Amino acid sequence: MADPADPAPAPATRLRLSRRGIAVLCVLGALVAGLLGWTVFLSSALDVRAVAVQGLDSGKLGRDEVASALGGLRQGPLARVDLDEARKRVEALPRVAKAEVWRGWPHTLRVKVTERRAVASVRTDDGKFAQVDAGGFTFATEAAAPAGVPVVDLQLGQQANDALDLFDRPALVRAAITVAAGLPAELAGKAGAVQVHSYDDIRLQLAGGATVRWGSPERTERKARVLAALLGRKAANYDVSAPDAPAVSG
Repeated sequence: MADPADPAPAPATRLRLSRRGIAVLCVLGALVAGLLGWTVFLSSALDVRAVAVQGLDSGKLGRDEVASALGGLRQGPLARVDLDEARKRVEALPRVAKAEVWRGWPHTLRVKVTERRAVASVRTDDGKFAQVDAGGFTFATEAAAPAGVPVVDLQLGQQANDALDLFDRPALVRAAITVAAGLPAELAGKAGAVQVHSYDDIRLQLAGGATVRWGSPERTERKARVLAALLGRKAANYDVSAPDAPAVSG
């Protein structure tokens, strides 16, 4: 118990600033903030000096092509780069399906791309092959079809030609692309061609020589699962046009 005779502790000393001191601190703070703002947004101290690109897996799209698409956005302070505009410019490249752009301080503009993947090739009038992704977007044309990508082959009979007002050639190509896009990778690699005889008569020509009667593009996912199971049986012909009642022959 404290002795009442002991002197009371001295009150804590409080630091008080005069109005002039507060004003000086405010001015100093504003100067520091202004200097930082000038350094980040206006000076060349934090300019963009490099573009780092991720996701270039195909070997067909180069870092320089991506960087070039950014144009003038590669110049000036990193903080002032319009990231949304940068993303749009990269996504305008035919081979790019999606892009992400962010700042890598202090000097790097970072870009991550997702490249389009060909699910089918379509022979053009000049004998080349247009590569088409799962959304039906044509993003490249080359002299040969990529390995492991089926080629769309229109082999229209008289009945299909007579029905072109209902299902024209672009619609038939889209039907074939729907089938190709629905094939799992292991099946797509075995399909050398997607032959279109009519909208309801689409067939896969497998690399080993077997033929798959697919029918229409409807229920493609179900048909792909059934075909994957049937391929365990060696045959010349597989029929998944009615996937609930498939057939194997030859």
